[in-house]
Amino acid sequence: MFEQTFKNIDDILHKDAGCGSELDYVEQTSWILFLKYLDDFEKDKKTAAELAGKQYKAIIDKQFRWDVWAAPKLKDGKIDHNALTGDDLIDFVNNKLFPYLKKFKADSDAADTIEYKVGEIFSELKNRLHSGYSLRDVINHIDELRFRSHAEKHEMSHLYEAKIQNMGNAGRNGGEYYTPRPLIKTIVKVVAPEIGNKIYDGAVGSAGFLCEAFEYLKQSKTLTTKDAETLQKKTFYGKEKKSLAYIIGTMNMILHGVEAPNIVHTNTLAENLADIQEKDRYDVVLANPPFGGKERSEVQQNFPIKTGETAFLFLQHFIKILKAGGRGGVVIKNTFLSNTDNASVSLRKLLLESCNLYTVLDLPGGTFTGAGVKTVVLFFEKGAPTKKVWFYQLNLDRNLGKTNALNENDLAEFTKLQKIKADSLNSWAINVKDIDQNTFDLSAKNPNKKEEAALRQPQEILEEMKVLDEESAEILNSILELI
Repeated sequence: MFEQTFKNIDDILHKDAGCGSELDYVEQTSWILFLKYLDDFEKDKKTAAELAGKQYKAIIDKQFRWDVWAAPKLKDGKIDHNALTGDDLIDFVNNKLFPYLKKFKADSDAADTIEYKVGEIFSELKNRLHSGYSLRDVINHIDELRFRSHAEKHEMSHLYEAKIQNMGNAGRNGGEYYTPRPLIKTIVKVVAPEIGNKIYDGAVGSAGFLCEAFEYLKQSKTLTTKDAETLQKKTFYGKEKKSLAYIIGTMNMILHGVEAPNIVHTNTLAENLADIQEKDRYDVVLANPPFGGKERSEVQQNFPIKTGETAFLFLQHFIKILKAGGRGGVVIKNTFLSNTDNASVSLRKLLLESCNLYTVLDLPGGTFTGAGVKTVVLFFEKGAPTKKVWFYQLNLDRNLGKTNALNENDLAEFTKLQKIKADSLNSWAINVKDIDQNTFDLSAKNPNKKEEAALRQPQEILEEMKVLDEESAEILNSILELI
């Protein structure tokens, strides 16, 4: 039922002049879904308070509650045919509801409350639907959804993840919000966070890493009341620069069961590394920072190693913000292992000298839908220099793509061998003392597998040429900046 409801909503949004892409569908579904969730959340809190003999103070004033403006019901349980619709509904939403909800941000006591999240979400977006009749149809469909039981919330979270994935598959800039869930689950398993750890993603996107870490920790042991509270309020932290990603990430965590996610809408890279103090540090970093982006020179001044490559700035940030003994699992372009420009060499040196880079997972092309760039995952622990690096090259007997995506079984051998750092056809180890001490080149060259000559697809060649052109332009710009 839930799945069909989402399809019906997409059909309505597709026909509305204000929604032109899959990104718009997710954004508009999100704010309406959030208000329905909030209504069910308040009902649950009120019931719990009454059972405990306490009074419950509602978050939302009566005239702005879901069952008053969105879905007033008749005695038979159906939505009243006199409910707001057309221009009246658009006028109420745009000129009364949104301004009211925006005020919550300034009026709330703290950023880790659901009231603050209400205010921040509605400060970051607007209603894009032009037709009040379309909006009425969407509301009617969303009113059918329930968030009361664990099973309902679980199903809803999976459907929302599917929408985020579709947004990534739709191309444009949607792909940056979605990292394949089988890969995230594997990274979380290898890093193995524990309850009591503070877990951080400074490029949070759709919050996939934080959601999977939450699921992993929930299943790691029988939770005490204190454990549950720790997971709700003192475990997951994120920062996100883009408004839509911030909203999607917040909504995704709420649907997974974190009531007031500690996600902040800010540019992580605007923070000067020199200002990070011990109290700001985290036990675990899990992230897939955007690669290929370019940051302005004033942002680069916040970092000891100057570079326009966004992912390289993020990696410096992650190393700095980890506590001593803290662990990281970070996705980055595989060219990071071998690039000869000053920034890449300096960053590899920094990583190897300040952290134990214990594992590198080399991923095949096509792992990320719509991105021709090849990637690796760096697993490291801060506090002691690297002596040996274990590599695993994921070699599959098929090409990855939209209809043939990465799955957890593909990564099963890696997960198993990683625990003992065993050699195999796909894995090997290198001693850091044996690599070039001038370039710190960490190229993932598998000594156990003979290279087979194979004809490459034209699209693969074109994508690689595009990447090389971008890298050449970046190096040229770096040289020009120094002149």
